[in-house]
Amino acid sequence: MELIIPIIIVVLVIILCSIRQISEYERGILFQFGKYKKIMNPGWNIVLPIIQSYQKVDIRTKAVDVPEQDAITKDNVSVRINAVIYYKIFDASKAVIAVERYQYAVSQLAQTTMRNAVGAISLDELLSERDKISTEICNIIDAATDPWGIKVENVELKDIKLPEEMQRVIAKVAEAEREKQAVITKSKGEEEAAINLAKAAEIMSSTPGALHLRTLSTLNDVSSDQSNTIIFAVPIEVLRAFDGDSKKVKDIVDKISKK
Repeated sequence: MELIIPIIIVVLVIILCSIRQISEYERGILFQFGKYKKIMNPGWNIVLPIIQSYQKVDIRTKAVDVPEQDAITKDNVSVRINAVIYYKIFDASKAVIAVERYQYAVSQLAQTTMRNAVGAISLDELLSERDKISTEICNIIDAATDPWGIKVENVELKDIKLPEEMQRVIAKVAEAEREKQAVITKSKGEEEAAINLAKAAEIMSSTPGALHLRTLSTLNDVSSDQSNTIIFAVPIEVLRAFDGDSKKVKDIVDKISKK
């Protein structure tokens, strides 16, 4: 009886020392005699000393900043580009057994893939189709990390830095495009104004008195301005009368000359 009590105490101490807690966002990889045995789920788990060992794996989504990389586009333009990659572990045992330091492995794979992806496209495609390129990089990394038990959820290109010379060239191109649009808009406005003026002239010529009203309106606008200029409005009918008299005089002179 005296020996049973110390044995029970020793067993209880060993059991208490063998209890390992796995949080909800973690999974435990249990090894027995160095061999993989099972995945430990959240809660309290028994890990026997000496014969068993375990390793915790965080299965939450991780955001990893991919360092800035030097890359050359398909049209030989040097750029510096960085990104952020989001991934999570769907098989904790593979993440521990199939690859060493999976965090480092994913980061290195992302850097290499990003440089290769940039080298396969032109600068214009890189600047205008960032979402498409990000999706392609994500698919490539996801396929490569699947044997590691890692699911790549998203890749986002954060910043693309160009040489100063290329920035100036792009700025000039953008300025030229804006000037082009301004000229096109101005020409369209002048075309519409000419059409409207032609319609107005046609209406005035076909409507009696319309030209007189326009003349009076113009005189009213001129008179409101502080100026020493004096304008006399001559009705169009008077000019036509003079035009008719000149023709009559010309006819009479022609008749006399014939006689």
